[in-house]
Amino acid sequence: MKAMVLHSPRPAEEGPLEMRDLPLPEPGAEEIRLRVRACGVCHTDLHTVEGDLPLPKLPLVPGHQVVGIVDAVGEGVRRFTIGQRVGVPWLYRTCGTCEFCQRGMENLCRQARFTGLHADGGYAEAMVVHQDFAYPIPEIFSDESAAPLLCAGIIGYRALRLSGVRPGERLGMWGFGASAHITLQIARHWGCEVYVFTRGEKHRQLAKELGAAWAGSAKDEPPAPVHGGIIFAPAGELVPEALRVLERGGTLALAGVTMTPIPELDYDRLLYWERVVRSVANFTRQDAAEFLQLAAEVPVRTTVQTFPLEAANEALLALKEGRINGAGVLVL
Repeated sequence: MKAMVLHSPRPAEEGPLEMRDLPLPEPGAEEIRLRVRACGVCHTDLHTVEGDLPLPKLPLVPGHQVVGIVDAVGEGVRRFTIGQRVGVPWLYRTCGTCEFCQRGMENLCRQARFTGLHADGGYAEAMVVHQDFAYPIPEIFSDESAAPLLCAGIIGYRALRLSGVRPGERLGMWGFGASAHITLQIARHWGCEVYVFTRGEKHRQLAKELGAAWAGSAKDEPPAPVHGGIIFAPAGELVPEALRVLERGGTLALAGVTMTPIPELDYDRLLYWERVVRSVANFTRQDAAEFLQLAAEVPVRTTVQTFPLEAANEALLALKEGRINGAGVLVL
């Protein structure tokens, strides 16, 4: 099978992925194999190929927003049948026995494995996964529109919940890429008033088209303080800017898997009045199932820019340079 493979991390400008022919993987017990149709391009993929994240295996096939058709099943598979369309997200496997898994917090599992990091992912014509960590894709979504839902959407949904914002309140979002443009639609479905802080004029325009009440830069003054906030951009310098406009008792959720250093904070001016800053770490299978059902009910509209598999390096560079309005998706 054809796959875009990382042999050693390098800057996206240097084209770190190489097209290779790999053996077609065979599903083990309770595993399914899917022929990949689409795979979203995520900032986490960029952090992976550039070496911002520790890499537990090399060579590696990135990609963790995978949509495909089941074409082989291992012994004991009951959840899916050949020909069924499924999605595979970031959470590839958990141990099921640690204290976090036992408490329903498998997103914090000490032995968690992640798609496109610990296991080869969707920048390839095929991949395998355990049946319990794949999900049926609602029929309302095309392959390319479904792909961003599988990380950008699920993580955004968890970040929205952890921000503590309630229906009808004001939500602030910093950075407006794949995850934010999906999360905005869920927040609007809840009746929230959404303010978007982003540098790009095209991103501001898309935000307004999707229902944002206001869009500006991180230095601008929004119409009112926000009750909850989410930082999607991996930029620590945005934390004090977000706290500056966060209402008393509000929570600021940091949705990235990594972030540049956060500057020193003025406690009296920014943190006092019981403001909270918290990270968002992965997601649970319950998050994924809830979000996919909700996304179909809204229904969420994903804005995508498609690339062929062999253009994965170009897609990652476009993502790094902010040239993708919405989400990038590899289409096979």
